[in-house]
Amino acid sequence: MNYNRAEEILSSPDNIKVTYKNEPIWIQDLHKASLSASVTVLGSRSSIDVPVKELSEQ
Repeated sequence: MNYNRAEEILSSPDNIKVTYKNEPIWIQDLHKASLSASVTVLGSRSSIDVPVKELSEQ
């Protein structure tokens, strides 16, 4: 996913399905300097920072 799309998803009022390594996630925050995202993995509720380019919109 590109960074601009991640920004659109984060600011959207809609519930847009996004995955990281085939796991559903929720984008919590974006970090432009590192092009990364703080995400919550929905199955485990763990929070991790990941490269935005590794996120996929479903």
